[in-house]
Amino acid sequence: QVQLVESGGGLVQTGGSLRLSCAGSGRTFSNYAMGWFRQAPGKEREFVAAISWSGVTTYYADSVQGRFTISRDNAKNTVYLQMNSLKAEDTALYYCAVSTNYPRNDIYRPRLPRDLEYWGRGTQVTVSS
Repeated sequence: QVQLVESGGGLVQTGGSLRLSCAGSGRTFSNYAMGWFRQAPGKEREFVAAISWSGVTTYYADSVQGRFTISRDNAKNTVYLQMNSLKAEDTALYYCAVSTNYPRNDIYRPRLPRDLEYWGRGTQVTVSS
């Protein structure tokens, strides 16, 4: 059974940091792009960041560029999201996901939820002002 399990969420003050982790099991994801999305109450799920299979290519939403860093450890089947300088508007449920399209491709850049096939259940991030 394929699973993605997010962890590391919590309550933090404005300007603080958190590091999210997403561990995969049931299948190796080392050949595929992985990403982070978030969804705030009453809003649609939105793209945050993604990383290619090798880690060479990373890309971010404008709203988090320069504050968030995505990385991965393929030996651990895990992707991370380091979040710094957090703002109240970063409050949301954060999901990790995997796209099995175009394996071992450093150019492919999935940004839409429909581009990714496997999803975790999310971890809550709350930033208090």
